[in-house]
Amino acid sequence: MSRHVVLVTGGAGFIGSNVVARLCEDPGVDVIVCDRLRQADLGKWRNIAKHPIADLLAPEALWRWLADRGAKVDLVIHMGAISSTTEPDADLIADVNFGLSRDLFRWATECRTRMIYASSAATYGAGERGFDDLADLAHLTALRPLNAYGWSKALFDIFAARQAARREAPPQWTGLKFFNVFGPNEAHKGSMRSVVATIWPKVAAGESVRLFKSDNPAYPDGGQLRDFVYVRDVADCIAWLARSGGPSGVFNLGSGKARTFEDLARAVFAAAGKEARIEFIDMPAALRGKYQYFTEARMDRLRAAGWNSPPTELEAAVGDYVSGFLATDDPYR
Repeated sequence: MSRHVVLVTGGAGFIGSNVVARLCEDPGVDVIVCDRLRQADLGKWRNIAKHPIADLLAPEALWRWLADRGAKVDLVIHMGAISSTTEPDADLIADVNFGLSRDLFRWATECRTRMIYASSAATYGAGERGFDDLADLAHLTALRPLNAYGWSKALFDIFAARQAARREAPPQWTGLKFFNVFGPNEAHKGSMRSVVATIWPKVAAGESVRLFKSDNPAYPDGGQLRDFVYVRDVADCIAWLARSGGPSGVFNLGSGKARTFEDLARAVFAAAGKEARIEFIDMPAALRGKYQYFTEARMDRLRAAGWNSPPTELEAAVGDYVSGFLATDDPYR
């Protein structure tokens, strides 16, 4: 039987582990995970504990492993990153999110290995230029992210597009601008967990939950709009890209429909069979001027490329997350 070898960096993280779970459903795929598991009590290792991965390596062993065994890799799925939007060390962000991505892109180019990587809707900043995932460099360079995380992702998108324009790119390179992803295996993220995971303990206990007030008169308290996308949909899309071998370029990956944070919170209460109890608190000073009040993925280009699976509706996705994971004794996928 022909086997395919897929390397997933950040494969024990939130989105990465869901991708690993999806890929491991195919017995013809050997999945190699590159990640740090850190403290055992945080449970990050549990994100991959149910899946028959073929190998596990620490990030510092990556280049030696690629030198020894990289010729067998058919695809690199690069999910590894500093994902905290409030990380204060800009040098660390640039080194991991841009430097490592750049070096992997160059390696994949030299070895003629396909590459899929994680970009972010944070590249759009406040959204004043819209959320069109146009492929040209003029569009990519005109974006103004609100924080160092978004800038690092935008910087790599620009690098990849420039390399492709020079015909110095992997045979397939696909960047995915993830919007607000939520779902199982995010417990280790702490303060960077989704609102669903953050408010669940209070919802389960029948207590009220807190959402940020709005500092923008165009949006009511709790009316801030985001494109919430279920992580299963993200993993399914990446599995499709892994199978199909294309397309190349930078694409949005969201639900295509903005919903409010109040909608999201009410969906969690509904999934728990409880009456919604919501309070509003002041926006933290650290987020003022760096907060996205509206995001909504334009999905036209990815749809035109062949991704036709409909997104999971918000209420259905939250219901599945709650009943299948958060409300169980084993919340890991």
